Amino acid sequence: MIPVCTPAEMAAVDAAAPQPTDVLVDRAGAAVARAVLDEMGGGYGRRVVVLAGKGSNGADGRVAAGRLARRGVRTTVVDAAMAPGHLLAPGSRQTDLVVDAAYGTGLGRPFEAPIVDAPVLAVDLPSGLDGLTGEARGRPLAARRTVTFAALKPGLLFGDGPMLAGRVEVVDLGLDVSGATAHLLTDVDIAALVPGRPADAHKWQRACWVIAGSLGMEGAAGLAATAALRAGAGYVRLSVPGGGDPGAPDEVVRMPVGADLGSNGSDEARFTSMVVGPGLGTSAEVADGLARLVATSGPSLVVDGDGLTALAGSPTGDGRSAVFSGERARPLVLTPHDGEFARLAGHPPGPDRIAAVRALAGATGAVVLLKGPTTAVAAPDGRVLLAAAGDARLATAGSGDVLAGIIGAFLARGAEPLAAAAAAAHVHGRLVTAPGIDDAPFTGVAAGDLAARLVSVLEELGVDGSPGGEADRSEGGR
Repeated sequence: MIPVCTPAEMAAVDAAAPQPTDVLVDRAGAAVARAVLDEMGGGYGRRVVVLAGKGSNGADGRVAAGRLARRGVRTTVVDAAMAPGHLLAPGSRQTDLVVDAAYGTGLGRPFEAPIVDAPVLAVDLPSGLDGLTGEARGRPLAARRTVTFAALKPGLLFGDGPMLAGRVEVVDLGLDVSGATAHLLTDVDIAALVPGRPADAHKWQRACWVIAGSLGMEGAAGLAATAALRAGAGYVRLSVPGGGDPGAPDEVVRMPVGADLGSNGSDEARFTSMVVGPGLGTSAEVADGLARLVATSGPSLVVDGDGLTALAGSPTGDGRSAVFSGERARPLVLTPHDGEFARLAGHPPGPDRIAAVRALAGATGAVVLLKGPTTAVAAPDGRVLLAAAGDARLATAGSGDVLAGIIGAFLARGAEPLAAAAAAAHVHGRLVTAPGIDDAPFTGVAAGDLAARLVSVLEELGVDGSPGGEADRSEGGR
């Protein structure tokens, strides 16, 4: 996992550093110089312009300029405060790369960057990008690559950050970021978060019950149940209030439930997880049934889609009261997009998405997964895991239903709620970026395609594979 620290947290880390500032600046400048040489494919005879401010970013850039000059790079340092409107002559081929070392996270005003005609490498983050929220303030330069230090800054992951930062490299300067409470997941983390299947497994050890769908929305139920099956649940039961054909595989067991989500002689205790809400509708009966499920003891419960809206808009208020009851009678995972978040919390998440998801998790006592290009998942104790593995191909109808099913399966496999939700979000992203589908067009990818990819992606990530013990899992987790 890659630590993620806010600008304020990084300021505290810098202040606590045992090394003198000049040592840290020298390390940072050396790292920038190495990245510049790598980006250009060499140094001798090439030309680099360093746009340098007065602060620490500027100091890093000036150290990099000196090191590049010693490698034969023709280097020019331009004071950011005095930079012309057009840094290079239009159409000029005399500069191979511009280093943006103008301003860092401490910039409190918009930055109007000069126009450049060469690729840009940013130091720590593109100047003018808010390090906390990712909001572009003014007119920042769009970098091909960003070299940041010790930890990722949230602004590199949210808002305009991914578009402006390009490829991001985190460089270790010897700073202590072990206290970070937010982390970005990578491929190698997933196998450790999701338990493998034991040799003596039987189906009821990993049973997941999906209650979803309604008249005309049966497909949502089928997508969630199929994803749960493909993501490793040993037994999947699907209940569609009012009946209907959900289009799920034959292996998914159908069982009717009433409009209030109750069933006669329920054997709920046999299940390890439940997924409730995709395509369910928002009637008063649904809201009351959900309130009962949330408030009573039982297996881990994922509430998604219509389930969130039903709880937030319960006519009696019982649903919302059940969500905000504090101590949970059962583990609860809520999976809102921005609109559902606003209905639950009473306000939109705002630009600081890490703070927003932490606040809702703390207020509800639930794990909260806030969907977005970078998905933020928070536990009630303040821990946050981020997933940024996907792309715009996930913005398709039914994609969220697939995600809910994956979370249900990972809970059924024995993952703790924060790990299950965050790992599912990463795997969900990998369904469109893993080898074999990463060259697919950005239109035409359907939610059904995602579920079909689950088995192979879980194998590629080392979560599943041929039975062979821990050795196979460790090798598969590359």
